[in-house]
Amino acid sequence: MEILVERQKDNPLLKRKEIYFRIRYEDTKVTPSRKDVREKLSGLLNAELERLVVRWIKPEFGRMEAEGYALVYDTEEDMRAVEEDYVLERNFGERKEGE
Repeated sequence: MEILVERQKDNPLLKRKEIYFRIRYEDTKVTPSRKDVREKLSGLLNAELERLVVRWIKPEFGRMEAEGYALVYDTEEDMRAVEEDYVLERNFGERKEGE
C-alpha cells in the first residue's frame, strides 16, 4: 500500500490539518481498512494516532486506487468536540455511554 498526499491545508478555526490523499494498493487487491490507513498516515505525517481521523475512503472503479480525506487535530479534546460520534466510532471503535 502506498499513500500519496495530494493536498494539505491548515484550519486554525477548528484547530486541525485537512489532508486529501490517494492510496495505491496493487499488492493487496483489497481496499485497505481505516485502521491500516490511519497507521500509515500517522507515520507519514508524524502525527499521533489518537488525533488522526479518516473521514472517508472512496475506491475508484476498475483501478487499485482510492482517494481519501483525513484530519489531524491539535489535541484529542479538540477532536472530540468537533467530530461526530459515528466518525469516532468508525475510527476508534468506541461506543456511546448509553449503549
